[in-house]
Amino acid sequence: MTPRELTLSLLRYERARPIPVVHFGYWTETLAKWAAEGHLTAEEARGFSDGGPMDVQIAKKLGFDFNYFTVFNFRTPLLPPFPTEVVEELPDGSRKIRDGNGTVLLQKPGAGSIPMDFDHLLKDRASWEEYFLPRLQYSPERFVKAPVLRGEETVPFGAGGREYLVEDTRENLYGLYCGSLLGEIRKWIGLEDLCYLQVDDPGLFREIVEVNAGMWLETVRAVLETGAHFDFAHFWEDICFKSGPLISPGLFAEVVGPHYQRITELVAGYGIDIVSLDCDGKIDALIPTWLENGVNTMFPIEVGTWDANLAPWREKYGRQIRGVGGMNKTIFARDRAAVDAEIERLKPLVDLGGYIPCPDHRIAPDAEWDKVRYYCDRMHEEFA
Repeated sequence: MTPRELTLSLLRYERARPIPVVHFGYWTETLAKWAAEGHLTAEEARGFSDGGPMDVQIAKKLGFDFNYFTVFNFRTPLLPPFPTEVVEELPDGSRKIRDGNGTVLLQKPGAGSIPMDFDHLLKDRASWEEYFLPRLQYSPERFVKAPVLRGEETVPFGAGGREYLVEDTRENLYGLYCGSLLGEIRKWIGLEDLCYLQVDDPGLFREIVEVNAGMWLETVRAVLETGAHFDFAHFWEDICFKSGPLISPGLFAEVVGPHYQRITELVAGYGIDIVSLDCDGKIDALIPTWLENGVNTMFPIEVGTWDANLAPWREKYGRQIRGVGGMNKTIFARDRAAVDAEIERLKPLVDLGGYIPCPDHRIAPDAEWDKVRYYCDRMHEEFA
């Protein structure tokens, strides 16, 4: 079986072995370190993108079969994005930058963590209608120039990519990105103001969610109507932290849930039955809403400080839920014994079915090349 056929068969509970060895990318600093150590070329380190040609080359060197997050991804939800500009230069070399989301961020030299945000263009109905509503309208421009992975090269959707997807002869898994229904909105307005908006102007909150979701729905519909074939659908959110969601689960179910259903019902009509979702943090309280509205695969199942694990979810929801992830990437900074112990921990999870281990998020800079190589070799041995 091809890696594509094998993965879909596993997530549909049709078989239990072999398990493809998959990953979810790397921090930029990780690739730079590995290039400095001589494991990668500078071109490979600089040119990495999920599913792109350099990703394929790096995966081969390490022993991964593919990057699960290989998806056809459209242009930014805000079209056009706001122009990036420097708002303020600070004495320590830091800069306040207004980014494409209209958000002012603190950019520190050499920093790799999520930057602090200071201000947002989206503040109220007036700014919504002036700056954001016009940028959230459907247009074919959203996808015709977007890159399609074709073998080990990328081509624009409108210049060879569509034909490749229509032919549907690929061996590797390839998904369709269906957007973010709340996480992107958090970027535009900021977490604190998003919380206030839900109470101070619930009508505007619902309108923003509906307009954003409607844009994604129409874009996904237009892509599928071209005849392009995809293996799974995928959402991104990042609306939880280490103790739980950043929104009331009840409000999330009421306001956001139905929009997931509109999109998942659409893709199901085109034969897509695996729908995954990437959300950082402790997601347990939001899982019922996702399952009830057609999302059936949790990815990347971050182990984190909250010990996310497929087993209790499977016990609670049965075979309705699948998973990709849940492998504790911190062991790559330790020794081979730690890698072996982690693989042993994963075995009973794999036996549940509908589950593919994957390092639980981008592989961090403390990861040692040799330990990642060893992990890939051992996974191929244990789950053949």
